[in-house]
Amino acid sequence: MSPAWPYLTAEMPAVPARFKQRGEDFVVEEVPLYHPCGEGDHTYVAIEKEGLTTRRAVLDIARALGVPPSSIGVAGQKDARGIARQLLSVERVEPSRIRSLALPGIRILDVARHRTKLRVGWLRGNRFAVRLREVPTTCVGEVRAVLDLLARRGVPNYFGAQRFGMRGDTWEVGRSLLAGDFASAEASIVGRPLEGDPVPVRRARELAAARRYREAAAAWPREYADCARLCRALEAADGDPRRAIFRLDRSALSLYVSAYQAWLFNRVLARRVPGIDRLLPGDIAVCHRSGLCSLVLDTASEEPRAGRFEISPTGPMVGFAMSKPEGEAGVVEATILADAGCSPDALPRSGPLACVGGRRPLRFRAEELGAECGTDAFGPYLELRFALPPGSYATALLREICKGELRETFADQVDA
Repeated sequence: MSPAWPYLTAEMPAVPARFKQRGEDFVVEEVPLYHPCGEGDHTYVAIEKEGLTTRRAVLDIARALGVPPSSIGVAGQKDARGIARQLLSVERVEPSRIRSLALPGIRILDVARHRTKLRVGWLRGNRFAVRLREVPTTCVGEVRAVLDLLARRGVPNYFGAQRFGMRGDTWEVGRSLLAGDFASAEASIVGRPLEGDPVPVRRARELAAARRYREAAAAWPREYADCARLCRALEAADGDPRRAIFRLDRSALSLYVSAYQAWLFNRVLARRVPGIDRLLPGDIAVCHRSGLCSLVLDTASEEPRAGRFEISPTGPMVGFAMSKPEGEAGVVEATILADAGCSPDALPRSGPLACVGGRRPLRFRAEELGAECGTDAFGPYLELRFALPPGSYATALLREICKGELRETFADQVDA
């Protein structure tokens, strides 16, 4: 996540740490919304994955079963770095076939039938166990003080770096697509090589930038399937970026659009972080229990509910279905979106780039908070345990503890 986004705990000292040195340093487990009933056309699959994104795991499972990826449902997207236990659903496949799968990086934990496909967001939340390494032992008290403040006021609900890709530019792709600048979008997705790119990725980008699309498609590493697909589409479309881009999966295009929406939300949140637990006149507040949003007409009467964490102000996920705040809150939001060059009313309402939109809480409540020191075969660590609601990022909590001193590196990268 960009260090430009301000911290709620800015006046508290940063705690330097190393993050995700090994898979077991970051463990996340989905808390399901419900359990499968035991009958139906869908098989629910509990998996444990390591070193794979959820999308990659879905593609690998689909290929092994000979089914389209669209027949597989997920409740949440999980990062490749770490160990994740999550639920998938597969349509019209015998549980015994799924149970017998043996795929790299994926372990089948359980299978059971259910009547409906799993949908994004159908989970109660996620539980995390995160081991921070190279943390000074004297910092434990400071970490617990940060956690206490976040428990009272809430965690700024920033979208994490995962939403913006390894190069942090997926939001720029989304902005280019919505502006009709397909050449810039193509260049960001498969071109514009940078010194910091992994060597195979940089080589593929160099080939694509030179319009050697067939060679570029073959050069992309396996986990960059969408980039290879776009290069093949560019070869078939004689380099026409618009024709090629719309040959990508609708889900891939929606990821770029949602990254742009996330970037705009982060900009609004950044302005409101100092008063994240306070309401402005005209705010649209969300009730955490019901998920329903309503216009705040009387801030004085609603402030006590915000103080009890029953409701929270929201920010924009721009699109045609997004409710707009009024009064002071409306002015703040409209000004930030205008400064970013975004006109919500001009965004597409249909097609692969459709922006439905909505509202997102500016803060979230972290629960089951704990911080304990320990030691394993790799040395001492500080283990954080916490539970978060759906759609929130563990990195949003970690950045409040470590500020700009959180270094994310796997052991093999450190040794190199």
